[in-house]
Amino acid sequence: MSLTQEILSQIPGDILGNLRRTDSILTSLRTEENSIPQVVTENPENLQKIDSDVIICGGTLGIIIGCALAVRGLKVTVLERGILQGREQEWNISRHELQVFRKLNLLTETELETAIVTEYNPARVSFAAGTEIWINDVLNIGINPLYLLATLKNRFLAAGGTLLERTPFNNVVIHSNGIKVNNEFTAKLLLDAMGHLSPITKQARQGKKPDALCLVVGSCASGFPKNDSGDLLLSFTPLQNQCQYFWEAFPAKDGRTTYLFTYVDAEPNRLTLEHLFEEYLRLLPEYQNVELQQLKFHRALFGFFPSYRQSPLQTPWNFILPVGDSSGNQSPLSFGGFGSMVRHLSRLTLGIEAAIKTDQLSSCALGLLQPYQPSLSVTWLFQKAMSVAVNQKIDPQQINLLLSAVFQEMQSLGTPVLKPFLQDVVQFIPLTQTLLKTGLSHPLLVAKIIPQVGLLSLFNWVLHYVNLLVYTVLFAMTFVVERFINYLPEKQKPKILYYWYRWVDAWKFGSGSDY
Repeated sequence: MSLTQEILSQIPGDILGNLRRTDSILTSLRTEENSIPQVVTENPENLQKIDSDVIICGGTLGIIIGCALAVRGLKVTVLERGILQGREQEWNISRHELQVFRKLNLLTETELETAIVTEYNPARVSFAAGTEIWINDVLNIGINPLYLLATLKNRFLAAGGTLLERTPFNNVVIHSNGIKVNNEFTAKLLLDAMGHLSPITKQARQGKKPDALCLVVGSCASGFPKNDSGDLLLSFTPLQNQCQYFWEAFPAKDGRTTYLFTYVDAEPNRLTLEHLFEEYLRLLPEYQNVELQQLKFHRALFGFFPSYRQSPLQTPWNFILPVGDSSGNQSPLSFGGFGSMVRHLSRLTLGIEAAIKTDQLSSCALGLLQPYQPSLSVTWLFQKAMSVAVNQKIDPQQINLLLSAVFQEMQSLGTPVLKPFLQDVVQFIPLTQTLLKTGLSHPLLVAKIIPQVGLLSLFNWVLHYVNLLVYTVLFAMTFVVERFINYLPEKQKPKILYYWYRWVDAWKFGSGSDY
């Protein structure tokens, strides 16, 4: 019996079976054996009756944006294949990001504080090469998903929303004036919140393999030595299995959560999640200075997060908008999920409301709600620098040495440079300062990265880097154009404003100025 089998057998439920089923999905994604779903079809006829403004498919994160839209007076229907409820494991986020729930009137101050079940400081960034950095107030808040989703569900229903549980998405027909889901439910707009493996997203991407994957395994257990701090990004080993292993750890309400994750390409012979879980259990005692026999495992955590260079996803259809993980609206460094949804919640809520009210529901108009963002695209080079190709030979400590050098320079530049990056926000001036300091201080180390990432990746990165500057300038200049908008004819203003504010949002988020 493997260590993974031994430990997972201690946790109630078919955890090992779930792990292997997830591995099966991962294998099909890597080998392109999965067929392309045909769940979206078109019918040129008009719908005779439209029941809702918006139908949201996928309730776990969909209820968040569904509640925000319902509170603003839109008629919203949410379809969830099971019972809409959160998981036991906390969602980690930074406190200031949670203020969007107050801004959009989704939670009271008391409800927001009740949703917070853990809070810790400080958090550590550390690498085997010797760098150790401590920082406060980054991903240090643990949210109880069970309470949060139950509260939002009640708020959604009180605002007039319709929740259809045990109602899986089967198909959608696009008509000339809206959509019909499951041959029954009609609306002006469909929001796809079904996640990375959404059949709508699969059809839109036409079976394309991911350009990269983040594999994640972990657990929540009790029995660790007392530790009120956390780890945001930590590595203590050289390359193993052609992977650089990274770790995270957070205090949890019933113990301590620890994760092992790694960035890889989608080659079929990469390690499986079960193999990675075995590595996690092998290295966990050294990482946390504890014997496995001392721990009581409450939950096992595992999954994979695909990333596509063509992200956020621009769907080819009218009346359909992917949101959250379905859209790929996170960098290849980020897990996405709750944090990504919250970051873009206000932007998407106001944009979707405007699209409905001004009838801007074509694929072109909706595409502005999930625009190209150079602040995300520049991180592809960072992901490449933190991974290694299957047959590539590099110094086993090269990634540790590089990250150690980069974070030392960011620390010397101060919190305004370091903190946004740790929250997956890249801005032109801090990035440029970091690159210059690292290049001048460690020229040989930086030179080694070029053959590792490849000239084509470097050239593509330069284009995104230039666009990051362009978007920064454009966002800084928005006040100039806004002065002239007041002089527009009132009849034309709503539609023009829809496009104008979508461009402003694109420049704002695309330059990291939303931080």
